[in-house]
Amino acid sequence: MTARFSFSIHATDGRARLGTIAMRRGEIRTPAFMPVGTAATVKAVKPEGVRAAGADIILGNTYHLMLRPGAERVARLGGLHAFMGWDRPILTDSGGYQVMSLSDLNKVTEEGVTFKSHLDGSRHLLSPQRSIEVQRLLGSSIVMQFDELVRPDVPEKKQREAMDRSIRWARRSREEFDRGEAHAEANAIFGIQQGVLDEKLRRESADALIDIGFDGYAVGGLAVGEGQEAMLGCLDFAPGQLPEDKPRYLMGVGKPDDIVEAVTRGIDMFDCVLPTRSGRTGQAFTADGPLNIRNAFHAEDKQPIEAGCPCPACTRYSRAYIHHLVRSGEILGAMLMTEHNLWFYQRMMQGLRDAIGEGRLTSHARDFLARYRHKAHSARA
Repeated sequence: MTARFSFSIHATDGRARLGTIAMRRGEIRTPAFMPVGTAATVKAVKPEGVRAAGADIILGNTYHLMLRPGAERVARLGGLHAFMGWDRPILTDSGGYQVMSLSDLNKVTEEGVTFKSHLDGSRHLLSPQRSIEVQRLLGSSIVMQFDELVRPDVPEKKQREAMDRSIRWARRSREEFDRGEAHAEANAIFGIQQGVLDEKLRRESADALIDIGFDGYAVGGLAVGEGQEAMLGCLDFAPGQLPEDKPRYLMGVGKPDDIVEAVTRGIDMFDCVLPTRSGRTGQAFTADGPLNIRNAFHAEDKQPIEAGCPCPACTRYSRAYIHHLVRSGEILGAMLMTEHNLWFYQRMMQGLRDAIGEGRLTSHARDFLARYRHKAHSARA
């Protein structure tokens, strides 16, 4: 039987790593991008379409699934994999980000976070133990510890308090995961480094998490308004504070150029709603930067969204047709745009993996960023 969890590094290029995570539900090629399936679905795409795009793993959301349809119900129905028809690995986040983003509805104590549901106003306590229990009921392949996330503009005292509390919650999360018996024996748990943009706090967080011991480690607390320059500055040191022989996951990132920059800094895993959310609002990602299909000059454009793209949207339909669908509010428009974006992200990841394996990441990243950012900054984008 395949090992519960293993991470093999096949090649390095600078700080970037080419690797494979092996789990019982399948292998994950790294660097990897995980499409986000918040409510047990990657919006506008069937599971087989997500896999066809090249995804090895997807992300599910603890906060949303515990509220609707409920973790206990999902468990009775055979777990999240069976429920949504995805038989490969699923990583579930801990709910910490949603708790922060809904901060006007919550109260943080040492026990956990008491919050009001955004659906019906009912009150809930999400503690480290409950977060792990929910993820276990869902049947998560990679469980995330429960953490406290704060924005970079909060006072330094609050930053330290959140980091320290996240360490204590990491211990409770690890202990609860280990009580999972059969689930713990077949799946994995990641710790989450906090400390905002402070190198010393991040070092303390990393050292404490390493002492507890996790299968992988996430760089948390970024992509929450600090800006690209500050985020990349943090990534200049944060990944190197984490173990070299474990996967490093940058949570909630991001734009294509963010991902390329982060891979060169040693990050192995990513997730973001951007390819699906942008697809639904009419933005397509291309090697020449983002493209707004709603713009009037696409109304009679016979080109595909992106020349040379092998995705079903590009090989069968024109920009003119998809422009019409999107402007008309037709569901098929959101489906085709999302499908293209998922293929773009997975092709981008394959390009990065190939470049690392062949020792040419520096030139590949330079060329990708120059081409992508030139169009992204142009008026036509």
